[in-house]
Amino acid sequence: MVDQALLLLRIAVLVLLYLFVWRIARTAVRDVRGAQESMILRPGQGFDAVPVPPPASASAAPARPGRLLVLESDVLPPGAAVVLDQSEVLIGRDPHAQALLEGDGFVSARHALVRVRGGRLTIADLGSTNGTFVNGERIAAETALDDGDEVAIGSTRMVYEPGDA
Repeated sequence: MVDQALLLLRIAVLVLLYLFVWRIARTAVRDVRGAQESMILRPGQGFDAVPVPPPASASAAPARPGRLLVLESDVLPPGAAVVLDQSEVLIGRDPHAQALLEGDGFVSARHALVRVRGGRLTIADLGSTNGTFVNGERIAAETALDDGDEVAIGSTRMVYEPGDA
């Protein structure tokens, strides 16, 4: 009787070990595939995700487009600029992002969104794993950008410069 119980215990441990290794392999394959959205959830949806609003009309584009000037990055050259001349600018690894940070492992597919809100440019984190930082502080809500604010997303540090009047 004891021998049978030990055999069942060994089999159970072996099955759990194989399930554990299978889950690790499945997670690794998903990470290697890159920026793919879930087949069940819509992009930008899920736990702790900030819902992505529907695209605004072209008339909502900022009257004075500004830019995010790259100070330091592993994927973009210093001095490169992300021009903020659209009503919404998606930043991330998603191939459809207007500011593509492909190759930065610390950036989510849909990481942050810069948009016009009340006549000012704001930035919102879209539920990224590693967060979006403005002036060294991780933002939890949509945050207005002022001249000279430093934005950090993954390994990329940028400074906001408003457009000319």
